[in-house]
Amino acid sequence: MAIHHVSRRSFQVTATALAALGAALTVGMAHAQTAPAMPDADMKMVLDAQASLKGKPIETLTPAEARKQPTVTDGVNRVLKAENQSIKPQVLVPGVSSKDIMIPGAAGQLPARVFTPAGRGPFPVVVYFHGGGWVIADKQVYDGGARTLAKNTKAVVVSVDYRRAPEAKFPAQWDDALAAYKWTAANAVQLKGDPTRLALAGESAGGNLAVATAIAARDAGLPKPAIVLSVYPVAQTSTDTASYNTYADAKPLNRPMIKWFVDNLTNSPADLKDPRLQLIDANLAGLPPVVIINAQIDPLLDDGSLLETALRKANVPVERKVYDGATHEFFGTAAVVQKARDAQAFAADRMKAAFGTGM
Repeated sequence: MAIHHVSRRSFQVTATALAALGAALTVGMAHAQTAPAMPDADMKMVLDAQASLKGKPIETLTPAEARKQPTVTDGVNRVLKAENQSIKPQVLVPGVSSKDIMIPGAAGQLPARVFTPAGRGPFPVVVYFHGGGWVIADKQVYDGGARTLAKNTKAVVVSVDYRRAPEAKFPAQWDDALAAYKWTAANAVQLKGDPTRLALAGESAGGNLAVATAIAARDAGLPKPAIVLSVYPVAQTSTDTASYNTYADAKPLNRPMIKWFVDNLTNSPADLKDPRLQLIDANLAGLPPVVIINAQIDPLLDDGSLLETALRKANVPVERKVYDGATHEFFGTAAVVQKARDAQAFAADRMKAAFGTGM
C-alpha cells in the first residue's frame, strides 16, 4: 500500500479551503432560512381573490380612499361565493347572535358590536380590538375573528370601533380602548357576562391595544383580565427587523403600508418612543398570561418574538405560536383557511382554561 506524504503547507491550504467552503455553506443556509416563505394553498386562494378585486396600494392613497379598498375579508367572501357557499356571518358561525350598540369612549360615544353565544350565561367577557393600523378597517371587516372567538370560547365578545387616525391622532385609540374596557367591566352583567371573568383580545394594531390596555388597566386599578390574546401585534416601532426585511413586500401587509399607518397615526417622531407603541420597553410586570399568535409570512413576525422575550423578562406567563404558510390577517379567514381554524381553536383553548371553563 502506497503512503502519500502531505506537506504541512498542503494541509494548511486544504484546511483554509474547507473553512472557506464551510463559511460559504453557512451563509447559503442563513440566506435560505430567511428567504420568503410561500403561503399555503388555501391562504394563497384568499390573497388571489383579494388581488382580483383590483385594490390600489394603501400607501398611495388618502385614509378615506384606503378605507374603501378590498380587504382580506372581501377575498374570503369572493372565495365562498365561487364555491356557492353563504357569506352570511350567522351561517358561517352559527350559535352566536350579534347586536350593534354605542358605548362611552374617551371623548364621546363609540360604535361596538356585541357577540353573544347561545345559552343563559353568565358568560366570560372579552373586549376585542380590530386591526387596520389604527387608520383603516372596523368591526365589520374583523367580524369573523371576533364572532368565532365568541362561539369557540363561549364568551360575550365586545368588538370596539375606537377612533381612527388621522382624524384622531395618537394616543386617542389607546384612550378609547381603556374606556371601552372600563365600561365593559362595569356593565358585564347587563351583557349576560360575568364581571369576574374578563379578557382582552385584538389583531394587529388591535393586538397592540390589547396588551397596552392590560397595562393601562393595571395602572388605573381596574379589574385584571384573566388573559390577553394578542394576534400578530405591533410591539415595537423599528421597521428594520429580520422579518420586516424578509417580508418587506409581503401581502396583504408590507413595510410601506406600515410606514404609512405610522405617519398617519403619530404627531411627531417622539411618539415612536412611547411605551404604548414601543410595547417591548413598557413596564410589563404583573400582567395576566398573554397568548401571542403570529403568521410566518408577515413583517410583524419578529414583533411577536420580541414581545414574548420582553414578557418573559418581566416574569409574565406567555405562550406564542407561529403558523407557517399563513399571512398577516389570516386569523379571521377560518371559513376557508385551515390554519385560521387551527389558530382560533388554539386561542379558544387557552382562553377557556384561563376562564376556568375547561380546555
